[in-house]
Amino acid sequence: MYIELKSGQGDRGPARIGRVTFSKTGTTIYYKEKSFQRIKGGGISGNYFDVETNEEYWISGVKKNGEDRHWAGSGNVEIDEDVKEEYLVFVGNK
Repeated sequence: MYIELKSGQGDRGPARIGRVTFSKTGTTIYYKEKSFQRIKGGGISGNYFDVETNEEYWISGVKKNGEDRHWAGSGNVEIDEDVKEEYLVFVGNK
């Protein structure tokens, strides 16, 4: 999944591609030591919030063309080592 911090960052927040898991009900996404829940009714710029910090994040599936950032955004997108090869195959770079 594509995970980008939105709070206070606009479209230039730290972003990464990583493997997530979902709660049994699908209402919570887990990534590493963070837990995210969907923002009901929409957030300011994110679609999920960190349950500990209340910071907004954009979390979505990765795009096959590799252009996961918002068109107006910029910055590097880190790719976790445990998904790097799978991601590169998915976007056609391997």
